[in-house]
Amino acid sequence: MLKLEPAVLQATHLNVPPQALSRNPGIDLLRGLSIFLVVMLHIGLRIPLKHGVLAPVVPKRILDALIYNGYEAVFIFFVISGFLITSNALTRWGSLAAIHAREFYTRRAARILPCLLILVTILALLHFTGAKDYAIHRPNQSLPRAVFAALGLHLNWYEGYTGYLPANWDVLWSLSIEEVFYLAFPLLCLSLRKNWILAPSLGLLALSLPISRAAIVGNEVWQEKAYLPGMAAIATGVLAAMIVERFRLRNPRALLSLAAVGTSGIIAVLFFEDNLWNHLGNGTMLVLTCSTACLLLAFHWQSINDKPWTIPGTSWLRACGRLSYEIYLSHMFVVLTVVSIYKRSGKGPWWEILWYIPAVIFSCMLGWLVARYISIPAERIARRYLTSPAPSSTVK
Repeated sequence: MLKLEPAVLQATHLNVPPQALSRNPGIDLLRGLSIFLVVMLHIGLRIPLKHGVLAPVVPKRILDALIYNGYEAVFIFFVISGFLITSNALTRWGSLAAIHAREFYTRRAARILPCLLILVTILALLHFTGAKDYAIHRPNQSLPRAVFAALGLHLNWYEGYTGYLPANWDVLWSLSIEEVFYLAFPLLCLSLRKNWILAPSLGLLALSLPISRAAIVGNEVWQEKAYLPGMAAIATGVLAAMIVERFRLRNPRALLSLAAVGTSGIIAVLFFEDNLWNHLGNGTMLVLTCSTACLLLAFHWQSINDKPWTIPGTSWLRACGRLSYEIYLSHMFVVLTVVSIYKRSGKGPWWEILWYIPAVIFSCMLGWLVARYISIPAERIARRYLTSPAPSSTVK
């Protein structure tokens, strides 16, 4: 049964702190799965599993699902990002029409810039040293232009125009899409103001995903990394957050059904994407984003109705989910190091799966170090001095 009840009042009644919106174990698990798939893709492109010890015993479809779904995982990230940031904005300001643009931008900058600036600085230094896998070599690319693209939030466009950058630069394409969306988001909320205007606008953007992808032909890089498809995924997450702010689903069976629909859709895309593309084409990505939104709705409603769903043995994956931004930005340092050692070892491909284990473990460890000593302290300092206390109308 649906009950019309503002989410802020729900959270106040249940004493749910704002940060709980981003500490839902189900959402953390989904984020952890996504960052795991991204890391696996970047290992798998360099150390394929098709000739290893797993190939004779594990179906190819499962191996492919493990190592070739990093791009799809980024779109899951986009939906989650839209959901969490909108949920936190609703919790803080009560409505999107009351969003404080300057504070919103300050909070985004406090979260994004410290790690981004340090990463770009390190990559620039590695370029100057001529380090293999880090130096920019394409004749139509340059370090100053790459730095400007990374900090100017158009690295995705720059790669679409000039070709792929070295791997550690390349991961910044998704950040460009995400942050351009959030530059416009407060302005859109403040200008439209009414949910009955904002929601349909976001809905049209969300549903445009197959069309915007199909409209791009002749440039594979730009089709993967164009602004509109990624923004459509983020808009899907924003809409999901607006739904949970307006409605509350209480029926346990309905929640399980919603979670089953979301899980089935994600599994279908991750494991049977080739079949779906034969029938749905670019609509396959819409199945992925809508399925992710269904899961987010189920996770959120379940957590405020009852004890949140958890899966035993997944605490490490949930921890990785909470560190997903730091792991995403830094994991290529680990991956490229492990791949370099693998190539120098002279070992055959039979036990190549063993190289994945340290790559994943050390990627998570590096992400934890980055969070512990860079992003968390910097974010605390920035929010302490540059943002105001939460309004009294929101949850403390």
